[in-house]
Amino acid sequence: MLIKRWFGSLVNRAVAFIVLAVVLSAVVVTVAGTLMSRGELQSQAEAEVANIARLVAEDLDEKLAQRLEILSHIASGMTMSGDVFNVRAKTLIRREVALRHLFNAFYLIDAEGEVLAEYPEAYAQTGADASQRQYFRETTRQLTPLISQPFHSFHQGQPAIMITAPIFDHRGRLIGMIGGATLLGENNFMGEVNSLRIGRSGYLSVVTREGTTLAHGGGGQVMEPVLHQGVPMQKAMVGFEGVLHARNADDKPTINAVRQLTQVPWFVVAVWPSKEAFAPVGRLVDSLLWVLLAVLAVLVPLAYFVFQRLMAPMRSLGRQITERHLGVRTEPVNVSGVHEILQVAETFNTVMDERDEVLASMVEREAFFRSLTQSAPIGIVQTDVLGRIEFVNPAFEVISGRDASSLLHHYLIAGVYEEDRPGIIEQWYAAIKAHRVFRGQLRLQGRGAGEVIWADVMTSAIETPEKSLGTITVVRDITHELKVEEALREEQQRADSILGVLQDGVLMVDVSGTIRYANRAACAFIGRGENCEDYNFFDRVTIEDETRQWGTEDFLAGEDFDNRYVTLRNSRGQLFDIDFTILHLRKGRENERLVFVLRDDSERRRQEERLSWEATHDSLTQLMNRRAFNAALVKTLSQAGMPGAESVLVLIDLDYFKPVNDKGGHLLGDDMLRRLADLFKDSVRQSDTVARLGGDEFGIILPACGLERAEVLAETIRSSVQNLRIEHNGKSYGVTTSIGLTVLSAGDSGPRAAMARADEGCYSAKDQGRNKVVVVPVPAA
Repeated sequence: MLIKRWFGSLVNRAVAFIVLAVVLSAVVVTVAGTLMSRGELQSQAEAEVANIARLVAEDLDEKLAQRLEILSHIASGMTMSGDVFNVRAKTLIRREVALRHLFNAFYLIDAEGEVLAEYPEAYAQTGADASQRQYFRETTRQLTPLISQPFHSFHQGQPAIMITAPIFDHRGRLIGMIGGATLLGENNFMGEVNSLRIGRSGYLSVVTREGTTLAHGGGGQVMEPVLHQGVPMQKAMVGFEGVLHARNADDKPTINAVRQLTQVPWFVVAVWPSKEAFAPVGRLVDSLLWVLLAVLAVLVPLAYFVFQRLMAPMRSLGRQITERHLGVRTEPVNVSGVHEILQVAETFNTVMDERDEVLASMVEREAFFRSLTQSAPIGIVQTDVLGRIEFVNPAFEVISGRDASSLLHHYLIAGVYEEDRPGIIEQWYAAIKAHRVFRGQLRLQGRGAGEVIWADVMTSAIETPEKSLGTITVVRDITHELKVEEALREEQQRADSILGVLQDGVLMVDVSGTIRYANRAACAFIGRGENCEDYNFFDRVTIEDETRQWGTEDFLAGEDFDNRYVTLRNSRGQLFDIDFTILHLRKGRENERLVFVLRDDSERRRQEERLSWEATHDSLTQLMNRRAFNAALVKTLSQAGMPGAESVLVLIDLDYFKPVNDKGGHLLGDDMLRRLADLFKDSVRQSDTVARLGGDEFGIILPACGLERAEVLAETIRSSVQNLRIEHNGKSYGVTTSIGLTVLSAGDSGPRAAMARADEGCYSAKDQGRNKVVVVPVPAA
């Protein structure tokens, strides 16, 4: 509570905001500076550690190379016989004074591994057997100078490394070797690594790739396995060079730099604790915190004093506003101070002036409302929060049949028909609670006993953001309207009954295509059973005439018409031939409607198709008749001369058909003609035309067939007809054919010219004894 009260003061809040802003700014600056400084220090630390590792590695390489080169040079100067080498060994070792400054000890060893001479002699290694030493075996095997792996020497088992060079006689045979030993951990170039430091606690180590420590500045270990094989050590032992961040054996972060030696399989590791490397960042943060505390110590009292001075006019303004609100002060508030305080004072004066204007306006509006409701043609009722009537206009008095004095201070719900009250109260309460306008039609008690008045009612709450003041209800007498609507419904039902029994489909749609009314026959056309209202007519059906498919605009923008023959396909895939009528209602105005009348026209069209077929076909053989054949011949002649195979005309004249008719009877003759017609149709392509031209004469048009194929086909037909026999009353009947062929030429003047040539072929076949195929060529131009 104390903190909440303290922050209740605007001055205290302002001071707290200033403190918070300063602290946040300082934190941001500190964090940003720390991150930037840490990044820079990290780069510098990595570079410094890498440089130290590089310098130490290069120094070790240089010293090892120097010693290896000196021993090689001395060994090359000792070329002599083996016997002389064995005799002069001690003399030779004493002469090599320079080696005393480079090695802790050096030796001459013969080819069998026996130490012949040594310096210093105090180590007492003369006569020792070095043949099992690794450096001896490697030198005698490779016959080249080398630097050995670390080993424990004969002298008190001290760890050492040996640099050796082979000695040959004049014939190039190995007679021995010279070796210089450097003791690890002693005061020599290897021991110097232990004393090197990076900063205060950083150190260097020299390690073989097998993991043996040669020098360790952190713990002084020599000739021991690496105790903590972290990531840097593991990578270094497989040849890695570079800088890595890792953790040491104490799980503290470190910066590690690895450098491989070139003379031997060793590497140098420089280790610097990260905490020490980044110590300047911590000192920078401490300095910034002390500066922040000093700034706050000066800034907080100063800010508090300044804000107290700035807020003095606000306190004066508060007193004047209180006096104006209580009515003690009548003139506008007036203070001095900063622009914002003056703006508050001006705003308050403006609000007070507007409030006075609103109060005056409310008085005027109330008078206007009273005047308006008095002359309104609908009933208006105002109630309090409990539903008691406080005001009614004359129109409501007329509707209810009671005067205002008998209605005031009574509950409005008491005027509702008793049976309707429970449901109306529930709906009215739900609407008011949800801040909605209640709308409904209900019954009011009339003037006399049992008299009912139907009313259309709307009730809305009168409320402010703070509280509810009551309700306002508008009442309209709809008793007469309902009677008229009932009469219209009865008329509608009679119309629906009449339309329902019609076989023609009648439906009405709006401009979007939604079906507003449809009788049962119309729904059957659409494919929706008995009820298709609210479906979209344009989506459910497709209407086409002979030229195009109709779109929505064709229905809307087109004119009224009767008896248009079209095809209707519904969404179920059903197809109807219909007689279509369209009538526009209120075209181009609101609530425009379209009335469609759909009459099934399928039977009439079937009759037309039947008559059309009978006019072009032979009733006995079902083949085309002469008229249809002539039309097809004219069409084929119009295409003669085009690129492609030639079209051919075939005329067939039956031989000996009259005896079949005379002896077997007309029924047998008709059967023979039908069988021949089937044979002709089965022998040709679907694109070919077969016709009965009359009596026993037939014609075939073969478009794009070619004369050669046509001759083969004609011969097949001739042979098939010859083999066709009909048994009747114990006798066998048959006919043959005389066939004439001719190519249809672009030079033909018309069907007669082509028919005459083909007919000439038939006569020629008969002259040749019948049952022949004769080709009549096109005459030369």
